[in-house]
Amino acid sequence: METQTHRIQAPAAASKPRLWGRRKIGRYAVSYFFLLLISVIMVVPFLWTLSTSLKGQDEAIYSMPPQFIPQTFTLENFATVWNSLPIPMYLWNSTVLAFFGVLLPVIFSSMAAFPLARMNFKGKQLIFLIIVATMMIPGEVTMIPVYLILNKLGLLGSYTGVILPAAVSAFGIFLMRQGFLGIPKEIEESAVIDGANVWRIFISIMMPMVRPMMATLAILSFIGSWNNFLWPYLVIEDDKLYPLTLGLYNLKGTFVTNTRLIAAGSVIALLPILVVFISFQSYFIKGVQSGAVKG
Repeated sequence: METQTHRIQAPAAASKPRLWGRRKIGRYAVSYFFLLLISVIMVVPFLWTLSTSLKGQDEAIYSMPPQFIPQTFTLENFATVWNSLPIPMYLWNSTVLAFFGVLLPVIFSSMAAFPLARMNFKGKQLIFLIIVATMMIPGEVTMIPVYLILNKLGLLGSYTGVILPAAVSAFGIFLMRQGFLGIPKEIEESAVIDGANVWRIFISIMMPMVRPMMATLAILSFIGSWNNFLWPYLVIEDDKLYPLTLGLYNLKGTFVTNTRLIAAGSVIALLPILVVFISFQSYFIKGVQSGAVKG
């Protein structure tokens, strides 16, 4: 009887892993479906913009369903935008703003995050909580006070007025702190035993070990600086200092409703971001994974 009971229960036990396997496959299927849906939602506008920039003047733009493949490919729209606006000057201005918009946040955020992660002092957690709490304040709320401060300092109409308010961010401090927390304490203790001071530890040991986080912050800072429109629009007065985002805004007045030319200008502005992201995407993925598992 015991043998028969064992034989009867065995199939039920064997079906349990199958049931768990089916549930796991179902969860994966649902996850991939939503990931695919989000990807389509994000990629379709870019494909539509790229398609519109390559269409001729006689092709329909707002047809339903949308025609993503142009009937005849043409680069005339890009040539018209390039010849109508000083695109090289705008690109140079954006490059200058993006360079300092990346360099300063990486340096200052790292310097602020290092003591919050690796040093012990009174009020450290309170300071960190206050810094993180500022992330809940919309940037539009602080624009007027910052604008008035820059006006008093005489920095309006200059690149300094655009760069300085974004030289450090609460998110950058938080991100770099996560990277510093992931470094084993024994490495720092060994450096102290060898006679290294705080600056030596910070520059020669800690900074090279958080390169994925630095790359992540650099990419996000570059995208934010390159796409920044409202703040340069408020601060910069001379159109010769306009970045590419402000320069392309002139397309609205130059070509009124010519969507093809506006799309071509948007693609020109997007290319540097794609190049930077593709070049540093491996560091970006490592930084995101590192920040997701470090407490």
